[in-house]
Amino acid sequence: MKKRIQSLFMNELLAYLFFGIATTLISILSRLVIYQLTHKELLATALANIIGILFAFITNDTIVFKQARQNWPRRLVKFTLARLSTFLLDLFLTFLFVTQFPNIIGQFVNNNIDKVNTIETAISQFLIIILNYIFSKVFIFKNKKI
Repeated sequence: MKKRIQSLFMNELLAYLFFGIATTLISILSRLVIYQLTHKELLATALANIIGILFAFITNDTIVFKQARQNWPRRLVKFTLARLSTFLLDLFLTFLFVTQFPNIIGQFVNNNIDKVNTIETAISQFLIIILNYIFSKVFIFKNKKI
C-alpha cells in the first residue's frame, strides 16, 4: 500500500489532481464554515482563498512539481499572482451570483441563499481548478529538482 501511495506522488498529474482535490476541499470547507459563522459571503470567499493558496503553494512546490529549494520566493510571488487572478474571478462570481443576482441560481433552490452560495461555490471551484493547473504548469513550476 505504501508503494502505491508513493507511486501516486511520483506521477505529476496524479499528484496535482490529488492535491488539487485536497486544496479544493479545504477551500470549500473553509468557505462554508466561515460563511456559516459570519453570513458574509465575500469575507468567506476571501479567507478561504487565502487558506487555499497557502496550502496549494506548499504542496505544489514541494510534492507535485518537486522544485529545488532555491528561488522559492520568486515562485511564491508568481503563484500568488496567478492565484490572485482566480481569486478575483471567484470574488466576481460570488458577487454576481450570490450578492447581486441570487435569483439566477435561487430559482432552482427556492431562493435559499445558503444553497445558492453552495452551488456557486462548486461552480467557481471547478473553473478555478482548470485555470490554476494551466497557470502552474505553463508559467510557474518549470524547473525540476536536480
